[in-house]
Amino acid sequence: YAESQVNLGNMYRNGFGVPENDAEAVKWYRKAADQGYAESQVNLGMMYDNGTGVPENDAEAVKWYRKAADQGLAEAQSNLGVMYQYGEGVPENDAEAVKWYRKAAEQNHADAQYNLGLMYAMGEGVPQNKIKAYIWWSTGKTRGDEAAGINLDILKPRMTKQQILEAQAIVSKC
Repeated sequence: YAESQVNLGNMYRNGFGVPENDAEAVKWYRKAADQGYAESQVNLGMMYDNGTGVPENDAEAVKWYRKAADQGLAEAQSNLGVMYQYGEGVPENDAEAVKWYRKAAEQNHADAQYNLGLMYAMGEGVPQNKIKAYIWWSTGKTRGDEAAGINLDILKPRMTKQQILEAQAIVSKC
């Protein structure tokens, strides 16, 4: 039963009721991931991404992130965006990073909203657009992302009043 397997993996990962054992966590995550369980796939991807319980392997991390991302799991989509943005396990591709950040951001994933705002602010993978950067950072800020709030404060003085009003109108509709 995949949900039980991922839960057991989490218990080993965090040392809840059993001795902390990352290799054992990987074993249980893999069992559930092989059954197509998205939460376990993203967990397994993070284990490979960080070299926890297994040797660090960015290509393997991407493989598991993609499986979970294709199932619509926002955390995996955001992590896959990071991999593309920095060329970890895949060729660097800012447009592909934006694609995955957007999918996660539209599901209210705060880290993805922050990163998508950054891509728009810097013009990486998309044309530079202060209004869209404002929108995504404002949304991320409301989800508790402190860095989004900090960047929003830096961005505002660099925008016209009209740009800010336009961005605020869109944010209020979201």
